[in-house]
Amino acid sequence: MSETEAQLVERCLSGEESALAEFVQQYQALVFGLCFRMLQHRQDAEDVAQEIFLRAFRALNRWDPTRPIRPWLMKIAANRCRTALQVRGRKKTVPLPPEQSENTTSDLQSAADLAEELQQALATLREDYRLCFLLYHHQELSVAEISDVLDCPEGTIKTWLHRARRLLADRLSRRGVTPDAERALQGI
Repeated sequence: MSETEAQLVERCLSGEESALAEFVQQYQALVFGLCFRMLQHRQDAEDVAQEIFLRAFRALNRWDPTRPIRPWLMKIAANRCRTALQVRGRKKTVPLPPEQSENTTSDLQSAADLAEELQQALATLREDYRLCFLLYHHQELSVAEISDVLDCPEGTIKTWLHRARRLLADRLSRRGVTPDAERALQGI
């Protein structure tokens, strides 16, 4: 039988070093993945991820054991990423290479091409749309959990998700992504 989140947190709070290492190991990919997608720079993501775990460990005694820990941890991560972006002075979108003409007939040939195009398109989204999209599609949080993480009503989260998908689909279409790839994006 596996250890519950509450038991792991209890071991962490008692100062058990192996529990702290286990906590980091269990949530490291989740936290780093969000940081990397938001900050788009490996070193920044690594630094912020470390800060997130330090903050989480300091606040573990305030975590409500009746609720899942993942959304709580993602809230800390989202806030730290926002702060890092503000400190870095990056409030506008990342400039991208010039777009291909709308008449282009070239199709993307591989999943790697689509992933790269999607990453570039994500960089053009407003910060709140991008964060909402990543929490939903990459971190697999529910609308209710994202609402909790971002302190926004569920209706706002649904609107942001819809707008993010629409903007991404439009961007990918302008970049020459095939209609099949666009439909796949709409399905996520």
